[in-house]
Amino acid sequence: MTFRMPAEWAPHDWTWIGFPTNADEWPGAFDAARTQIAAFANALHADGRGEEVRLVVANEGDADAARALVAPGVSIVVQPLGDVWLRDTAPITVLNGKARALVDFGFNGWGGKYQMAGDEDIGARLAATTGLPTSTQQWVFEGGAVDTDGTGLFVTTEQCLLHPNRNPDLDRGKIETLLAGSLGLSDMLWLGDGLLNDHTDGHVDNLARFVGEGLLALPIATTEDDPNAAIYADARARAIAHGVEVIDIPSPGLVLVDGEAVPASYMNFYVGNAAVIVPIYGQPNDQAALDTLAPFFPGRDIVGLRSDAILSGGGSFHCCSQQMPSV
Repeated sequence: MTFRMPAEWAPHDWTWIGFPTNADEWPGAFDAARTQIAAFANALHADGRGEEVRLVVANEGDADAARALVAPGVSIVVQPLGDVWLRDTAPITVLNGKARALVDFGFNGWGGKYQMAGDEDIGARLAATTGLPTSTQQWVFEGGAVDTDGTGLFVTTEQCLLHPNRNPDLDRGKIETLLAGSLGLSDMLWLGDGLLNDHTDGHVDNLARFVGEGLLALPIATTEDDPNAAIYADARARAIAHGVEVIDIPSPGLVLVDGEAVPASYMNFYVGNAAVIVPIYGQPNDQAALDTLAPFFPGRDIVGLRSDAILSGGGSFHCCSQQMPSV
């Protein structure tokens, strides 16, 4: 056997969630983003029926603000960090039978675009709090760039993993070899571009997510003005050609902020022990997306929560969280 990253629906011991600390990153939406992330933490914890939630805050002042918003059972962890996107900066857990280890990757602020103090080593510091053996990878990689069904099948986008602002000396083959050694990759489905105006250069967790072994959920455009219609169609064709079964999820469609299309997506859901938390945006397809996901997660509540304020900072629920799978 080999160490391998499990599927997100495997049981968790806890989940880390980042809490906003820099108001400049959330212009006009800082307080609302804090409120929405706290609502995510509360829904995941579910008064103890869900899982342990460790809300990571940058300082004691932010800890006080967080405690005023979250349920009593949500833990507060003070660790300096710049941005909330722990999917990309926290360590990733791999399992091998009853053995568990962490993998901490290099991080360069999403290709040098958003470099904030604390983000460069938050992964190492969180890993140190667990006492688990940790492998340190020197190449740049973000957790939101891949998704897996737990069998060794992974999905990613060429736009992100092959972008020269991350690892210009690594080609497709070298990246697959590195992921095989670090996360247990055995089969990579390469999609093309991610969503329009995605600050991460097309992270796959905003485009395509596994909902079962060999089952890949993908958005489908339902309106003529959907800015990502061609991206969805290309991803669907690639997935089918790879032999993956595609589950069509209606897209939120065109969502504008200050006249610009933003990468709103139902795919940035998070699969917790007791609930699947899905970002919604007050769009006509919100309920349809929840209803389509429900059959794939029996026994879990499908919870739609507003995420528009979080999105103004560049991501949503999946982006700001990182799970600790159970052994």
